[in-house]
Amino acid sequence: MFTESTTVLFEELDTDNGVKIGHAKLTKVSALNALDLGMIESLYAQLSIWQQDQCIALILLDAEGDKAFCAGGDVVSMYHLMKQAQSHVVQTDCDEYILQRFFTLEYRLNHLIHTYSKPIIVWGNGIVMGGGLGLMCGASHRIVTASSRIAMPEISIGLYPDVGASYFLNKMPLGCGLFLGLTGAAINAADALYVNLADYFVSQDLKTEFVSCLLSATWETTSVDTTLNTLCDIFQTKNSDDLPLGHLESRQNWLNGLSQLRSVKEAVNYIQSIDPQQDSWFERSQKTLSRGSAISAHILYEQLRRGKTMTLSECLQMELGLSCKSGKFGEFQEGVRALLVDKDGKPNWKYKTVEEVPDSVVEYFFEAIWPADLHPLAHLT
Repeated sequence: MFTESTTVLFEELDTDNGVKIGHAKLTKVSALNALDLGMIESLYAQLSIWQQDQCIALILLDAEGDKAFCAGGDVVSMYHLMKQAQSHVVQTDCDEYILQRFFTLEYRLNHLIHTYSKPIIVWGNGIVMGGGLGLMCGASHRIVTASSRIAMPEISIGLYPDVGASYFLNKMPLGCGLFLGLTGAAINAADALYVNLADYFVSQDLKTEFVSCLLSATWETTSVDTTLNTLCDIFQTKNSDDLPLGHLESRQNWLNGLSQLRSVKEAVNYIQSIDPQQDSWFERSQKTLSRGSAISAHILYEQLRRGKTMTLSECLQMELGLSCKSGKFGEFQEGVRALLVDKDGKPNWKYKTVEEVPDSVVEYFFEAIWPADLHPLAHLT
């Protein structure tokens, strides 16, 4: 049995011993499975149904095509909404509300995945960025492959790492979350395992066999996690020699130094002035930072500082405010225009360096929009 939304396929797979596996597949291949509002709504609705269905033992979330699991949110559509709101002769908050609704539902979906009562397998092959990482990072069994390319590249579009990044970037080894957020650096499977964004490394060529084993396994309600852990371990050992070399673990001493700095200005200067290993990956990271939004750098530093003592729910509530403010301020709109709409690669950022950004601008983004009891995500626990 299966149902289909516009860009997500839902199917209930029968196993040999009678229980079912809920299978959700992203199918927006031409856009690298970038999330739109319809995809988010349908994923939340179906996952909620499956969570209550006693016949469903676990969930498999993957994507059609080999290029990407999910390249993020559909920020081009958001750009056009922001342009419409800006051009209205008569002021209206309709488009602004749609942006708020998008982020509210996306973060609600992220929270559902983090707190789901059944195992969720995410097959993170290819590009996993931004909103795609929001889908993957909260799952119980996160699988990466040799082609996995994972990043939070929001600094390049004048946004900031969201979808719970205030929470999960803080759970990484010292300095790693700050570095990845400031530079938007793309990491591979080895790095993802090191920073706890993934649990298993399995070859993409083994996916069909892996799913077949899921269907033939004996699933008992009292031992679903144990059975699934064993199966994932078996498949990981089949190609462990193919795991690529990571970039972060060998730099951990240097990253420790980054974590000790007391301001975003010091952190940016530290990254730009020191190249511990003289390789192209680090140089690309430095270039992305130098070309990125100075406001985004400030937001990232402050959200991580605040997020250290916050729960996941509190982080998502903070990020909803940040995202709504970003939709109004203009930096996000300009970044998307330069990178993805006009594609001129020349964003006209409001401030050229982190030194130029006034404290008042940073404070604006973190000012509460709603009273605590009226926050759209106040119900999350």
